[in-house]
Amino acid sequence: MGPKAKKSGSKKKKVTKAERLKLLQEEEERRLKEEEEARLKYEKEEMERLEIQRIEKEKLNRLEAKDLERKNEELEELYLLERCFPEAEKLKQETRMLSQWKHYIQCDGSPDPSIAQEMNTFISLWKEKTNETFEEVIEKSKVVLNLIEKLKFILLETPPCDLQDKNIIQYQESILQLQELLHLKFNVATEILLRQASTLADLDSGNMEKVIKDENVTLYVWANLKKNPRHRSVRFSETQIGFEIPRILATSDIAVRLLHTHYDHVSALHPVSTPSKEHTSSVTELVKDDVENVEKAISKEVEEESKQQEKQSHLIQEEKLKVEEEQDDIEVKMSSAEEESEAIKCELEMKVLSETVSAGKHWRTDGISNVSYKPNERLITFSLDTFGPVTLIQDAHINMPYQSWELRPLDVNKVLLTVTTVFTEIQIQIKENLCMLSSVKLKDKKHISILEGTWMTPIPFIIALKEAGLNIFPTRYSHFYVVINNKVPLVEVKAYRQMALLSSTFAFGWSKWNLLCNSTKVVFKVREHLPEECTENPNWALLMFSGDRAQRLKIKEESEAFSEALKEETEFHSTLYHMVRDFASKEAMEKVRSSNCQFVNSVCHMLLSTRLLSYS
Repeated sequence: MGPKAKKSGSKKKKVTKAERLKLLQEEEERRLKEEEEARLKYEKEEMERLEIQRIEKEKLNRLEAKDLERKNEELEELYLLERCFPEAEKLKQETRMLSQWKHYIQCDGSPDPSIAQEMNTFISLWKEKTNETFEEVIEKSKVVLNLIEKLKFILLETPPCDLQDKNIIQYQESILQLQELLHLKFNVATEILLRQASTLADLDSGNMEKVIKDENVTLYVWANLKKNPRHRSVRFSETQIGFEIPRILATSDIAVRLLHTHYDHVSALHPVSTPSKEHTSSVTELVKDDVENVEKAISKEVEEESKQQEKQSHLIQEEKLKVEEEQDDIEVKMSSAEEESEAIKCELEMKVLSETVSAGKHWRTDGISNVSYKPNERLITFSLDTFGPVTLIQDAHINMPYQSWELRPLDVNKVLLTVTTVFTEIQIQIKENLCMLSSVKLKDKKHISILEGTWMTPIPFIIALKEAGLNIFPTRYSHFYVVINNKVPLVEVKAYRQMALLSSTFAFGWSKWNLLCNSTKVVFKVREHLPEECTENPNWALLMFSGDRAQRLKIKEESEAFSEALKEETEFHSTLYHMVRDFASKEAMEKVRSSNCQFVNSVCHMLLSTRLLSYS
């Protein structure tokens, strides 16, 4: 009895079919309940999200409506502020007229470059003059180079509306004639000098050696009078300039001329085509009424400048060697006569003008070998297969695109523009209608430039920087050579003009978010500049501008992702001026309204020339 009872007690209780169905039903009810709760929660969240979106949309609609309502009023106020641009152009015109009057009353015998008859007379009289010494030609060259410079500035600085096609052709032909005549005069003077070779013989070597140095030209002439095969290496006394010739030339009747010019006397000797007046920049076509005329003048001025500078010189050059004879294997040693190109050595190339393509004036690298450069001695050594002009060429776009930039007020009507590139940091001061190179840093090391401390008007200043190898001025074709953050030109122009209007009181800076917004918008940092403010952690605001609307962004420069969300408690505005007025002091806005028109125009010119928003 006992064992059977124990066995029956150990049996498991069987679950009936009804119980199983009940359990499944309870599980299904729990699942349905959870799904229902999740659905209700989702619907609630979705309704809340839609409600938030509706509220945000209504808020944006109200802000947009408010912006649209006051748009005409804001644009009218901006138009009044932008009257400084035509005022500045008027002052430029008066300055040009005053310059012509001063030249007229000076009566110094030099021609007025803008008058064709005077230029033709000057050129004809100099052509007729013969037997000039090299020193006399050098002295005359100062007048000639000054005339060429004046003619170039007339073409660059005169608004297109004031230049007729016949005047453009006249000025360009005068430049070409002066260049060719100066080149011819140097050749003739060299020949006259060589006729006196025996009287200029060196006491030690017996050969002729002559050095004539000037601020624009340095001449080195050597004539082989003794024909001593042991005298193959020549070095001009008290210089680092020299050359080595093969033995066959050391026993021949030869003379060598090294003509080192501080201007481009080779690549510019070709006719220049006439720019069409029908061509209008896409930037200016869209601008209306008086604003259209001003923008057209500014953007066209920059375009004409780019055209002329491209035609005048694609070669940022420091040294030119002109050697008259042709033979094999000549080695030349030379040191730079200027500091700029040496300091900006980045990827400089040496090129020779081949006689086989002289008609097209193409620079080539073949025919040059054994190139070496000693930075400490600033000495270049190389070998040539043939005699011919030699130049140092820098990549015109080596400083593009920029790494960052900042425009910061320094004083009343005075700002500092800092452009940081891969190799250099360039600081430019702007005041009234003048610009000055403040400092140059090469790989965080300060470099002393001969341009520092020299105030110039914008166009001569830009040309001087380009010639010094500090090219931060894109041309019409630069986008073919540089990867850029291309922006709609009209948006850029409007941004630069309004930034210039505010530059006396507000600082502007590069933002990484400008790369992520589309081409119809620009993003940059802005803050009111306070003299007592600590510059280590400035309180920047991020603004986005489309040309027609400005807004302050919710994100910061340090945010992880880009968003066009509007910052809380801010509004849309039609201009940057009215946008910054929302958070600026009354004193700041008063300074903006009293800014000097020439200063604003100069800042705008530099911003248009550097195109910071597309090339950073």
